[in-house]
Amino acid sequence: MAGGKGRVRARTAYMGFAAFGAFWGVWGASVPAIRAQAELGDGQLGTALLFVGAGALPAMLVTGRAVDRWGLRVAAFLLVMLGVVGTLVAVAGRDFWSLSAGLALLGASSGAADVAINAAAASAERASGRPVITRAHGTFSAMVVVGSLSAGLLLGGLGVPVVVPFLLVAAASAGAALGVAADRRTASGAEGAVREAAGIPSVGGSAAPDTVKASPVDEKTAPVPAGAASAAEDAENVVLGAAGAARGRHVVRLFPLLVVGGLGALAFAVENAHQSWGAVYLADVAGAGPALASAGPAVFAAVVALTRFAAGALGSRYATVVLISGAVTAAAGTLLVSGARSVPVVLLGLALAAAGTAVLFPTLMGVVAAQVGEVARGRATSVVATVAYLGFLAGPVYVGRWAETTDLSGAMVAVAALAAALAALSWPALRSAVRTGSPWDHGDLHHAEKISARTP
Repeated sequence: MAGGKGRVRARTAYMGFAAFGAFWGVWGASVPAIRAQAELGDGQLGTALLFVGAGALPAMLVTGRAVDRWGLRVAAFLLVMLGVVGTLVAVAGRDFWSLSAGLALLGASSGAADVAINAAAASAERASGRPVITRAHGTFSAMVVVGSLSAGLLLGGLGVPVVVPFLLVAAASAGAALGVAADRRTASGAEGAVREAAGIPSVGGSAAPDTVKASPVDEKTAPVPAGAASAAEDAENVVLGAAGAARGRHVVRLFPLLVVGGLGALAFAVENAHQSWGAVYLADVAGAGPALASAGPAVFAAVVALTRFAAGALGSRYATVVLISGAVTAAAGTLLVSGARSVPVVLLGLALAAAGTAVLFPTLMGVVAAQVGEVARGRATSVVATVAYLGFLAGPVYVGRWAETTDLSGAMVAVAALAAALAALSWPALRSAVRTGSPWDHGDLHHAEKISARTP
């Protein structure tokens, strides 16, 4: 994140993910009411929901460049837009076509916001050296539970119109956007102070090539005071990377981003398979009533949140170990679900699968954060998030196809196979992507060399 940014604070990422999670929690609890309002059957609703993905994918691809240019102001704007569009869908979604059009806009807003807040979390983690990404994703999961329960209480307990929860979450998103914008101004001021302390020339808007060495790979900056060393390195990356970009030298390697995105797609396929089909499995296979069946997704999301907070300290320092352990745990939990016929055992399996999947995508984003500098942060995040999102979309469909071929128990075995494939592929895939002296971001070689030795 280069344009108009300095050192992104951890709280900025947490605010963004909290608003994002609250929105999707409200959405999940409001789907039955929105379906009834639009007078749709299950098949029509399923088709309409495809428009979320149709809107999200192109938006995710193009958002990265905007984030690299304008930084946190993009995240602030998109959080507001998400709340506005969600309210619009709740008000105007009165039939199939109006709902589908609204969901396409909702998908675009959500996908773009997803890229922006993930880029912010990656910037904050790199700047602070703390595991911001995993904890930010934990904040998202926790707020999904809070938003879902709150919306359920408002809609089911108090009988308010469906637009009311969306208005409340839109107000919360606007508040988060104001916080993000305030942090952007603070960070920009801090960056100027860091540059002055480090003796790094100031640049405005784009780059000032005449004041910066031509190649960040071959040249070194002047000595930096000890107290400003870490901060100066980030500011230097912004200056040098911007100069490289202005001269056409700042190139992000696509192959490692596609590799990490592919691993993320497997992780999301397993995660969303459980989120989408957990309640159905409890009802159809374990014979749970509506109340117990609805507990499945809630248990899954709650365990994901707790695991992310608990495992946050690991960061990306042990990426391969965390990925393999998480994938194996998810496979074991899924196999337990596939053989279970009672509600307690199914819930136990879902909890185990949730604990495993919780660490997967945040760890992958941590690897990207360590390997890519600030100037290309948005573009790199766009590629990884878009490829991974394909798995998120495919996961529920994958379960449905296997369930038609065998049954739901057999479909869960197929999901376990995806988790096992992720466990098997993690080490060779990351090894091929992360190599000493082979940075993903050619404008930030010296930082890549430092972290590559720490990646298992």
